[in-house]
Amino acid sequence: MFCHLRPVRRLCLEKVFPRWFFSSRALSGAEAVNALRPFYFAVHPDFFGQHPREREVNENSLQRLSVYLETLQKPGFKSLKPTQLTFYVRETDQNSPGGQEPFSPFGFRAVKFTLHTRDLLSTVLYILNSCSLSVEHVQSLNSSVHPQPVKEEKRMSDRPIKWDKSYYAFTGSRDPDEGLEQASKRETTLSSWLDNNGKQATKKLENSLPLRKELDRLKNELSHQLQLSDIRWQRSWGLAHRCSQLHSLGRLAQQNLETLKNAKGCTVIFTDRSGISAVGHVMLGTMDVHHHWTKLFERLPSYFDLQRRLMLLEDQIGCLLGGIQVVYIEELQPVLTLEEYYSLLHVFHNRLLKTRIPCHPRSLSGLQMILNSDRYAPSLHELGHFNIPTLCDPANLQWFILTRAQQARENLKRKDELKVIENELIQASTKKFSLEKFYKEPSVSSKQMVECCERLLEQSLPYLQGMRLCISHFYSVMQDGDLCIPWNWKNGEAVK
Repeated sequence: MFCHLRPVRRLCLEKVFPRWFFSSRALSGAEAVNALRPFYFAVHPDFFGQHPREREVNENSLQRLSVYLETLQKPGFKSLKPTQLTFYVRETDQNSPGGQEPFSPFGFRAVKFTLHTRDLLSTVLYILNSCSLSVEHVQSLNSSVHPQPVKEEKRMSDRPIKWDKSYYAFTGSRDPDEGLEQASKRETTLSSWLDNNGKQATKKLENSLPLRKELDRLKNELSHQLQLSDIRWQRSWGLAHRCSQLHSLGRLAQQNLETLKNAKGCTVIFTDRSGISAVGHVMLGTMDVHHHWTKLFERLPSYFDLQRRLMLLEDQIGCLLGGIQVVYIEELQPVLTLEEYYSLLHVFHNRLLKTRIPCHPRSLSGLQMILNSDRYAPSLHELGHFNIPTLCDPANLQWFILTRAQQARENLKRKDELKVIENELIQASTKKFSLEKFYKEPSVSSKQMVECCERLLEQSLPYLQGMRLCISHFYSVMQDGDLCIPWNWKNGEAVK
């Protein structure tokens, strides 16, 4: 009776995948990476240097996508759990918003999708389609695609058909959209996620212990040898990557110890580019060669002089604006070098000098402000500091700050109180669950962390004992065994 409906599944899938998909061979891992190049170009964290939160979201989502793609390539894998991903996608020549969320004034938009595919080719196509990117180049990569459609395809209409749910119920056929619909409706709970991933995290954590000891040893030796204040990493690199970076710095110290001692008292940060950060940290670009690092350490005395002039400039701006404190908040502002930040301050200072705002010397004492080059209007942040555009009108700025000074003081007081509560709850949670380490990502606010900890303390979670727990915006088991859970995790029965 329904024999003429045999091509239904193929036609429904053609709404998502091109017609050549059904006669194509499987992609190799290298071909999948090549096919996803437009996607990587649109979401790569290096292009989000001015937007720390979006950069962090893309970094974490790329790590989870990498795990998903690696699992697809493992021989004998049976199934994959639906994986929800969020990316901030830059506007490029290949994409356009279409019916999705429009691009922001900064040139990017958020894209959320759930992967529930079983092979590399369909995964690649689904990702590209979700981000409104072209899939034409994928066909050229797939050398075994038939140049002509098969006979059955000639008889089919090009018009996509959307069959009613009753058809699948009557015939017993599987609805091709059902898996994705269920995955999007299903809500992961903390208990179920820990039940499913706790053993995997424990195994990874145990395997990482030798590397963790090696990392601590290298860090302590270099900090003592160079008399550094601290050694940190800007990104969530794995332990092996971090050890490799410390070995490189150690070899350089053996060759140029006296030069590297110029960093005495400094904090060294491994990041994407070499230089001195806006707050005076020594940034070592992980892609740079030893020659670049050596030149940076040689120039440190001149950078220290620039840093003194920068601090003087901050004080002068504060005096011109009634004693307000100019600050740079690493967690909330773009990563700037010392030269870039000095230039920003210099431009703003010159605008203030030209206007000469009449301001009581201490009227804004105790308040804070940060400078931004990508804003057009001043604003008051919930943490109590003022976001001030470099090119804003000084006269309007004075009125804006004065009318919101009391609210700013209240926000600052609330921030300090929240920080105390947050630290107490972190200690209580660490003790109750016997955590090896309990921390949060910079994009998680103190308010969110407090809410998360208060709810955690009400639970009994045996899988957390001895683990390293990170509060984030998503669920993930990191490559070295750290557990990431969203700050607004759900518990109880999953939503049907």
